[in-house]
Amino acid sequence: MSNSEFSQVFPSVSRNPFPSRNSFDISRLFYSSPAWDFGGTLDALLASGYSLLPETHNVPRKIRSVDLTQVSEWNDGTLQRKEDYLAAEEPLEIRVGENPLSVTMRTPGHDVELAAGFLFTEGLVQRREQILSLGSAPEASEKNPGNVVVAELAPESAPDFEKMRRHFFAASSCGICGKASIDSVRSRTLRPPNPEFRLGAEVLVAMPDALRASQAVFGRTGGLHAAALFDAAGKLLVLREDIGRHNAVDKVIGWALLDGRVPLSDVVLLVSGRGGFEIVQKAIVAGLPIVASVSAPSSLAVQLARELGQTLVGFLRGRRFVIYAGDERISIPKVQLT
Repeated sequence: MSNSEFSQVFPSVSRNPFPSRNSFDISRLFYSSPAWDFGGTLDALLASGYSLLPETHNVPRKIRSVDLTQVSEWNDGTLQRKEDYLAAEEPLEIRVGENPLSVTMRTPGHDVELAAGFLFTEGLVQRREQILSLGSAPEASEKNPGNVVVAELAPESAPDFEKMRRHFFAASSCGICGKASIDSVRSRTLRPPNPEFRLGAEVLVAMPDALRASQAVFGRTGGLHAAALFDAAGKLLVLREDIGRHNAVDKVIGWALLDGRVPLSDVVLLVSGRGGFEIVQKAIVAGLPIVASVSAPSSLAVQLARELGQTLVGFLRGRRFVIYAGDERISIPKVQLT
């Protein structure tokens, strides 16, 4: 798509966007318990005077993952005005029935998959059949199209909302950490991923190129994380991008859940950033035997992967990678062993 064609699809508009973390303490709204004193929903946020809509009149708002804006670029002593692409970031509220469960900042697109992945990886559902329905809120089409997803769950999956809210906001604001987080995963009695799965080293090192070649929005903005699923032959099954790395993972796992592919016992997860604890935890819930990242894993991620028998690979760049856990799943010819 040329720049002129892209400009027609994504016209430049004057916007009063949802305030960024730099201009507003968003953590007080959504990522800590005071959020629920405030209201903790998109309706409460909009009622307070913040707008998620462009400052245009009689123009229907379209959900999009990229925005176009005017910027000033300084380059070797020369300042010029130009257009630049931005990765979109907006809040998505996930509700169970009429009860708000969580609000996450995400890049619009594949929101139903994101919600499905979130419900599954956070333990609210264990099977696809427990999600009776999942879709955009009916009232969202007028006030805030696409920013509310509503789930109807089977009776046995009905969550304790107060407990869930405390957990999600605490985890988002400061990170679930140390022994408490490992114990929380242990308490879910998760099964170790498929011990028989094997992946060739040459197949593994080819995956980052396939991921980058499919990152459409990143190519425009340089501002999104990606998560992708590959089979044992290195075939790309699905790729999703998002402003949040955990959201990208939830989107691909949600895709697999809704498509009846879970557990993902013969699939590899590749993420474009670092391999943190929550990514490893979500991957274990989905049954993924191998998680690879182009950057470093965290110490807690390595601890969890080793304890639950998952293969964790970091620094997957060019023809080099580091195996932090589960060496046995990576097939390396004997002549290469040292």
